[in-house]
Amino acid sequence: MFQLMKAEKTIDFMRWSKAAFLFSMLMIIASIATLSTKWLNWGLDFTGGTLIEVGFEQPAQLPDIRSALEAKGFGDATVQNFGTARDVIVRLQPRENVKGEELGNQIISAIKEGTGEQVEMRRIEFVGPNVGDELTEAGGLAILVSLLCILAYVSMRFQWRLAAGAVLALAHDIIITLGIFSFLQIEVDLTIIAALLTVVGYSLNDTIVVFDRIRENFLKMRKGDSNDIINDAITQTLSRTLITSATTLFVVIALFTQGGAMIHGFALALLLGITIGTYSSIYVASALALKLGITREHLMPTPIDKEGEEEFEQMP
Repeated sequence: MFQLMKAEKTIDFMRWSKAAFLFSMLMIIASIATLSTKWLNWGLDFTGGTLIEVGFEQPAQLPDIRSALEAKGFGDATVQNFGTARDVIVRLQPRENVKGEELGNQIISAIKEGTGEQVEMRRIEFVGPNVGDELTEAGGLAILVSLLCILAYVSMRFQWRLAAGAVLALAHDIIITLGIFSFLQIEVDLTIIAALLTVVGYSLNDTIVVFDRIRENFLKMRKGDSNDIINDAITQTLSRTLITSATTLFVVIALFTQGGAMIHGFALALLLGITIGTYSSIYVASALALKLGITREHLMPTPIDKEGEEEFEQMP
């Protein structure tokens, strides 16, 4: 059957494994350093508070809006564009004994008086701090539990060396993606957590396809060491990996460019996660299994002793 991008010869992927490990380690260290200094720009879903979307007739001047709000006692307000230069998001910390609608009217009045422009309130959202703390804990636990379940599943289906490679590759994808979000200070909300869990499932599926072929090759190829067999397995699945990733990225790029500001973060998380996950399924998961010493003997089926076979062999 004709296959697009099918390699004629086995590609020596593991030849570049040391360089790939170095690149991954530098990315992980940089991501951890960024997370430890900047941390994440948590959205309203996690921090609690009030979010107000304001529409302007002309491109908004953010410094003037900040000055106007500070003059009215809203110095803690975070002001940023949302999608276009005429749309602005104002985020405020939780305030006691003030209703969301009343707070929204105060913000609109402060902006009108301070800038002299006509504005309208598009939407207002309020999340209590207790709900935000619960969502933060639930989001972290969801990712942690998914990784533990994946470790158990791959260990039962394959072998612990392959399972360790798969889980470490998934952790590699999540850490680097979060590091980029931290560096760019992109707001992290519930849609980002959903995107990260989607990336975990996508990357795992890609890794399982490669691992299936590695196991098949170990059982049917009598010649060649572990390095050769893994290279052959990755080459055989390369066409499928590239086509699947490319078609998925087409959709994600369309969401990123045309989906609007509401799903911009979600699409960016998918875009980063799928790209990094495709790389990690080749150069992290499989290479780690090789570094851990995976061999043909580890994947051979366990022989089953048939009852009475020994006695039968001893009969004259």
